[in-house]
Formats: sequence, C-alpha cells, structure tokens
Amino acid sequence: MDISNIKKVYFLGIGGIGMSALALLFMHEGKDVSGSDTGFSNRDGLVKASVPTFEGYHESHITPDIDAVVYTLATPEDNIELIKARKLGLPVLSYAAMLGEVSKSKKTIAICGTHGKTTTTAMIAHMMIKLGLSPSVIVGSLMKYEHDGVVEKTNFIPGTSEYLVAESCEYKKSFLNINPSVVCITNIDADHLDFYGNIENIIASFKEFIAKLPPDGVVIVDMLDQNSMKAVEGCNRKVIDSRAFLDMSLGLKVPGLHNKQNASVALAVSSYLALKLDDAKEALRSFGGTWRRFEHKGATKTGALVYDDYAHHPHEIMATLNGAREAFPDKKLTVIFEPHLYSRTKEHFDEFSEVLAKYDTVYLTDIYAAREKFDGSISSGLMIETIKKNNQNAFYIPEFKDIAEKINETTNQNDVVITMGAGTIGELADLLVHNS
Repeated sequence: MDISNIKKVYFLGIGGIGMSALALLFMHEGKDVSGSDTGFSNRDGLVKASVPTFEGYHESHITPDIDAVVYTLATPEDNIELIKARKLGLPVLSYAAMLGEVSKSKKTIAICGTHGKTTTTAMIAHMMIKLGLSPSVIVGSLMKYEHDGVVEKTNFIPGTSEYLVAESCEYKKSFLNINPSVVCITNIDADHLDFYGNIENIIASFKEFIAKLPPDGVVIVDMLDQNSMKAVEGCNRKVIDSRAFLDMSLGLKVPGLHNKQNASVALAVSSYLALKLDDAKEALRSFGGTWRRFEHKGATKTGALVYDDYAHHPHEIMATLNGAREAFPDKKLTVIFEPHLYSRTKEHFDEFSEVLAKYDTVYLTDIYAAREKFDGSISSGLMIETIKKNNQNAFYIPEFKDIAEKINETTNQNDVVITMGAGTIGELADLLVHNS
C-alpha cells in the first residue's frame, strides 16, 4: 500500500491510545480521518484536531469512498463495521500493519519489551525533542509536549525530521509489522502466555523482530537481562548494551530503579544518534513522566496522596512498589489493584499474591476481563485469601465507590494510595481525589 495515495481513512476503535495517535498522524498529514469506538482514552486530542468520531458502531459509518479501514486487534470478527468494510472490498489493515506502512518512509526507532516500553518511548522522544532532532512520535500513553509555549499531553507528536519514535508491542507478534532502523528492547519476560504459550516462543518473536533490521541496523538491549541476551544471539547486527549507560546517580523526576533502566536505553539511543552524553542526561532530568505511569493525581479529602499506575504484571507491580518506597520512605503504601485478564491472573497467581502482600494495605477489585470470556475458576476473592497468609490488611471490595469510602475512613496525610491495573481502575483515582 502506498499511503501517500490515501485520502480518506476510517479508524475502527479510534478511542484506543495507539489508534488515536495514528489517527492524529494521518490528520496532521491532511487526510480525511474519522472513526468509531465505545470508549476514548484521548478524546481531547481528537476533538482538538477536529477528528469526527462516532460513539458506537453502525453500518452507515462505512462508505465506499473510504481508502483504508484501520482496526484494533481488540475488534471482534463479528463487528458490523468490519463486516461492512470487507463486504465492500475496502483495504482493511490492523493498527500494527498501518503503523508498519508509516514506518517504511521513516528512520524508525522501535521500542519494545515486556515492561517499561511506554515510559522508555516517551523518554527517548523527550530527549530527542529537547536536543533538536524533531522526531515524529507515537506512544502508548500521554506525554507532556511543549509547543509554541504551550504544554499539552499527547500520544502523537508531529516531527519534521526523518525519525519516527514508536512504541512497538509484542502482543500477537504485532511488532513484526514495523520496519525498524533501531530496535530497543527494555526486557523480555513471561507475559501474553495466552498467545505465546511459553517464554521460548516470546524470545523467538523478538528474534524475528531483530531480523527485520537492515544490515546497518542497531539493536539496543540490556545484556544482563538473560532473555534479551538470548534474543540477540547470532543476530548479525550491531548491538549496543544499554546496561553500560545505567547511571544510578542520574537525578530523574520519576522514581525507581526501573526508570533509571529505562533512561539507560534512552542514553544508548543518544550514543547511536551521536549526541553528547551530558546533554542527553540533562534532557532526561526534565522528563516529567507519562499518563498512568505512577502519575500523581492529587490527594484525598483526608490528605493521602493519590497515584495512578498501569502496572498489571507482578514484576511491574514490584517495580512500582520499589519506586514508591524510594519516593516516600516514611509513608504507608496502599495499593488498589484491578487484575487484568483471567488468563494472566491464573498464570501468575502466586507471583501476584506474593508481591501485592508487600504493600502495607491491599484492596482488590474484580478481574477486568477485557478480551476474555468469564472464567469462574479464578477470582480476586481467591487471591485475597492467599495474600492474607502474608498480610492481614488485604480486602476484596468489588465496587469502586465502596473502596473510596474505605480509603477515606482509614487513611490520612501519612499514606500514599496507588490505584493500579490496565483496565478501568484509573476512574477510582479520579473518584478519590478531593478537588474542593
């Protein structure tokens, strides 16, 4: 597909964070863009760019003059708009496939890995923008971007250079659609086992991605991460070890060892770009974080600090805990966790139970099923019983409003409350914050 010939694009699932970013990119390029969804993660950005959107799906939205229909992998095969597009014979591409088409004309720095890829993508983008390289950016969150003296939160940044900085997800091997010049791997861990089955298959997919690099391509990887080391074995491409750039004294605004490790990947990219290391470090020191990555939301009416975090894997939960302990060594930490997917909860049940018990107080809501059907063999109630073996301050409360009441009854200025998960738990953070 020659995307330069596309005039009208329809996004099925435009409310998703990645989909809305891609829609904004096409809008920026002067295309006729519209789309539909049932929920919107960056509605403000779409409204500001005057992108027409539909709440819900209807056959009438799909017309013969559309040049391409882009859909998210979360779209079911029986979606009426998807069926209509195929019936009309319109070009239908997944989000990843269309991003792959975009990446063909760019010098693409693709950031992948099980944990930390969103923050690392935003860090690299922030660093490059600060140092005048003007990349185009697609990130799976909202990052702060200063333009014409105005600071806004966005998941897409239009650039003027040949560089594209793009978050690249391994789920269902979608990153294999990308055409990278640089592959940055933050780490490789056991996740999405509902698709991959085992860690060996996950590593194999990263090997496939690295193999897509051109002969002069570069892979940036932490050579102390065992799975990442396996992925680059025999890759025949230049390898830069991000661990060599880890600076434990780097004064970042975002806390935690994991963020220093994310920054080390960005500094490795600065080496590839032949930037001065001191300049790159100075740029990273001003990085202010991203949406839902230990994001400070405010305080409760009793003075407890409220943070919202996207962590949904045991290792991410532990990284957030360590970062919070570093930032608030004298405060009690309360986590309100919404497990994400029945399959992930079952696969990592013992790990989830162990790491959540390390917080001072634990609340669990119901499992957020997302794309999965109900599975009665696993529940938050079962996990709470396991957590209680190591921490009696553990409670299963399904309703957000009931948790909010409990938090306001039991916390004060000596507490930090963290809402956590990849589902709808962020709504509870907004409910907890006292605005008056």
